[in-house]
Amino acid sequence: MSSHDQANSVTADNPSGSFTLKVDRIATGGSSLGAGPDGRTVFVPDAIPGEEVEVDVAKAHKRRIDARLLDVVSASPDRVVPPCRTYHDGCGGCDWLHIAEERQSALRVDVVKDCLRRLARLPDVAVVNGPKLAASAYRTTVRAAVVDGRAGFRSRRSHDIVAVDACTISHPLIEQLLAEGYYGNADEVTIRVGDRTGESMVVISPRVADSVSVPDLSGGNPTVVVGAEELAEGRRPHIHETLEGIRLQVSAGSFFQCRPDGAEALASAVSDIIAPFEGVLLDAYAGVGLFGALCGLGRSVLAVESNESAAADARWNLRMHGTVFAERFEDWQPQPVGVAVADPARIGLQAAGVAALVACDPAAIALVSCDPASLARDAALLTAAGYELTKVTVFDLFGHTSHVETVSSFLKR
Repeated sequence: MSSHDQANSVTADNPSGSFTLKVDRIATGGSSLGAGPDGRTVFVPDAIPGEEVEVDVAKAHKRRIDARLLDVVSASPDRVVPPCRTYHDGCGGCDWLHIAEERQSALRVDVVKDCLRRLARLPDVAVVNGPKLAASAYRTTVRAAVVDGRAGFRSRRSHDIVAVDACTISHPLIEQLLAEGYYGNADEVTIRVGDRTGESMVVISPRVADSVSVPDLSGGNPTVVVGAEELAEGRRPHIHETLEGIRLQVSAGSFFQCRPDGAEALASAVSDIIAPFEGVLLDAYAGVGLFGALCGLGRSVLAVESNESAAADARWNLRMHGTVFAERFEDWQPQPVGVAVADPARIGLQAAGVAALVACDPAAIALVSCDPASLARDAALLTAAGYELTKVTVFDLFGHTSHVETVSSFLKR
């Protein structure tokens, strides 16, 4: 049977077969796409648009095929040898390590443009790259599984754990705690460090055992070690990070951006959007108050955050010029503001979040999004509510991965 016949014989009930494929575009989530011999769209991880590859079928659906890469028949000039030995041991943490950094940046822009075109019907919006950020040694927070006392990451397309001896994207202090720490019978561990302060913290789930041991880090700051069950009981240990000269408190149970230079780049883009307008700054889904602290100087800030730990941090970080409301933004009583920044979870604002934002009547909205499909859906809702999307800036916050972070400018018509 020829490869063409094999592909045509693939059905949901008969998921088998292999064939050669030209991939020509990128999908949200990082896979490359191409048209299979039978017309179905084929999703291929580990490929790069422009390549010809040999694949076999992982799973067949009515209108699409999820494939596995068997061989690269014709390689892209942007294909590189992944610069991480843990990747070659099978680690699946970075899905774009095989792509040159400049091409990664271009592909992220392509993903955003595609989502805006397909999901928001906004094909003409300016989508640009933000400032260049290092793709290695940047990540200051990681979560890892634990096996036999060692921290590790999931292997590619498997639930197996690969122990970490080195990690290309992790901050050196994170890498040391991953590689040299012993975490006993824990299920998982979350490690957070302050790049500019040298402080470090390890959260062990479910609890800290006597056998847990973490190395002494350079700089002399002891690592805070705490169990998840202690956090559930109300303990709130924290570290600090310094951004643009401002010292921020970040507790163990609070979300914070994965790198300080990336957080500063996002805040700079937000400031550019809101600077032409006066009035109170609304910081919606405020987390620890990052944007209120960095972008709200000279203004009053209203910060709304539902996570109790993050709201407590925000009260400290915004103590000089902000009021913090510890509740869901969608349930908060809207107040008139001059400008707004919103940094929702991956699902985006959705209809309720958009309605709450619009009810505050800001002249400009800076929307921080961590998923291009959510951005597109939110853009459609905000456009319908009377705002114009003028620009989207794409940031390489998560180098060597397909994760996309954006800041979008919406101006009231």
